[in-house]
Amino acid sequence: MGLGMLAASSLLAEEINTGGDSLAPRQPHHPARAKRVIHIFANGGPSQIDTFDPKPMLQKMQGKTLSKQLEKDRRLGGVAHGSPFRFSKHGKSGIEISELFPKLAKHADDLCVIRSMVTDVPNHEPALLMMNCGDIVRPRPAVGSWALYGLGTENQSLPGFVAMCPKGLPTAATANWRSAFLPGIYQGTYVDSQYNDPDLLVANIQNEYLLAKQQREQISLVQKLNAMHLADRPGDHALESRIQSLELAFRMQGEASDAFDVSREPAHVLDAYGDTQQGRQLLIARRLVERGVRYVQVYHGAGQPWDAHANIAVGHRRLAKECDGPLAALLGDLKQSGMLEDTLVIWGGEMGRTPTVQLPVGPKPGRDHHDDGFTIWMAGGGVKSGHVHGTTDEVGLSAVEDRVHVHDLHATILHLLGFDHKKLTYRYSGRDMRLTDIHGHVVEGILA
Repeated sequence: MGLGMLAASSLLAEEINTGGDSLAPRQPHHPARAKRVIHIFANGGPSQIDTFDPKPMLQKMQGKTLSKQLEKDRRLGGVAHGSPFRFSKHGKSGIEISELFPKLAKHADDLCVIRSMVTDVPNHEPALLMMNCGDIVRPRPAVGSWALYGLGTENQSLPGFVAMCPKGLPTAATANWRSAFLPGIYQGTYVDSQYNDPDLLVANIQNEYLLAKQQREQISLVQKLNAMHLADRPGDHALESRIQSLELAFRMQGEASDAFDVSREPAHVLDAYGDTQQGRQLLIARRLVERGVRYVQVYHGAGQPWDAHANIAVGHRRLAKECDGPLAALLGDLKQSGMLEDTLVIWGGEMGRTPTVQLPVGPKPGRDHHDDGFTIWMAGGGVKSGHVHGTTDEVGLSAVEDRVHVHDLHATILHLLGFDHKKLTYRYSGRDMRLTDIHGHVVEGILA
């Protein structure tokens, strides 16, 4: 859905619980450390063993069976497969990072690396839905929808929750940014970020057949008719939202085109991010959050690009090269402007990968899916810098210390945004629903 289409649909559910303007800025439960979130999704499941969680023992066990018990699980039954990439320590913190990320490694002292993430299922679609919505089966709102529901937006002329993915949709498609039972105004807005031209990137935002004055007159007429219709249907929240959606659509025409036009950036900024899809995506993300958008998700690509069942040595090197420079540029940009202080940046996938080789073993080995120990990193927004939280065992098979479930991650994100995850609720089907359901604990060990 393009931004223009969003303006005519995302406001279809409205003030039923909040009263007044449901997108107006609101105060959280406690002082927030983060005002906004940029979630960079390495969809497909990057290998923790090859990126941010070095395992020297795995190198020593190369080609050996890890244990008899693992042979019973075909997914883990392959022989040990050490990383083809070299790790080294970086910054004053000494965080070990793979050679895949030489530019990002210069920001090691800004990172909070969680090496003990766990999720429920080692399959893409349910793992994506768990990471984004906190549930693998039932339709639930995305984290960004909850953030927007709780905080409102700081810019009434842009959507408060944007999801970018070039050349199509990630696995699980639009369910990754749905609002589910929350009013539709809180759903994410999909942007196909493959384009350079803002008029193509922001679909349906301009009407080439009408001047602005004519559009204003047209909308005013429709609004009068809608108001007459509403007078006969008091309390029709969908109709009230439709009326507001037309106003937002009109306001967005100038603001959205400006926000997505990266050509307005200085040459040195454009050079830092790079003229690539990943560079443009992250630069747009920064431009959106500085204009008041609360939650921006950036997917690496359509489908599941980080899914490395084979040829991980080539595939991971290519993917890391695509995002290494832009990631470093984003962190440097946010830090230089002072925005990193209250912007939470998250990088990671929906799961990790096995320390064993994918079966059947081919000439170009890869790794299978893994749910019991993987890595994400965070930066800014109230988390510790130059910090590593949690550990996996000596071969990277299982998280063994300070395990962090996805529910815990969600509770922590909401905490940083100023919310008690147990109190940010929405009444639905006779129950006070929340992002973390009956689970989740704030990960105190990563809070600055």
